[in-house]
Amino acid sequence: MSTIAELRRILKTNHTIAVVGLSADWYRPSYFAAKYMQEHGFRIIPVNPKYDEVLGEKCYPNLKAIPEPVDIVDVFRKPDDCVPIAQDAVAIGAKVLWLQLGVVNEEAARVAEAGGLEVVMDRCVKIEYARLFGGLGWFGVNTKVISARRPI
Repeated sequence: MSTIAELRRILKTNHTIAVVGLSADWYRPSYFAAKYMQEHGFRIIPVNPKYDEVLGEKCYPNLKAIPEPVDIVDVFRKPDDCVPIAQDAVAIGAKVLWLQLGVVNEEAARVAEAGGLEVVMDRCVKIEYARLFGGLGWFGVNTKVISARRPI
């Protein structure tokens, strides 16, 4: 488990985030987490073979296709998909493998750590950044839509 000091250091010193599984749908958690981080000065690199572009950034089909250095690999995929992603994160020289809320895979963590990466599991990068650096204000997710119905 990452400590507050470790999370603070990771988010303060790493500014390029490859978001694996980033959706172009505004109501998906991956979208508003990435948008929030982008609005707070982070470079977001979308990774999803379904799209050409997300959040105004070129989207890549996988981590190995990214032509620039990546600090954090932020994973919005199911736990069973994480081992190959961890292997690719090691291969591209990322510094951190960050598995989002509800995503825990001990084997992926071992692969990443053996490759020299730090690992954060079962935490949201947006929530942690807001909690640690946001100061006063809104810490939740403001979609600007008030409804109990899922968008069509």
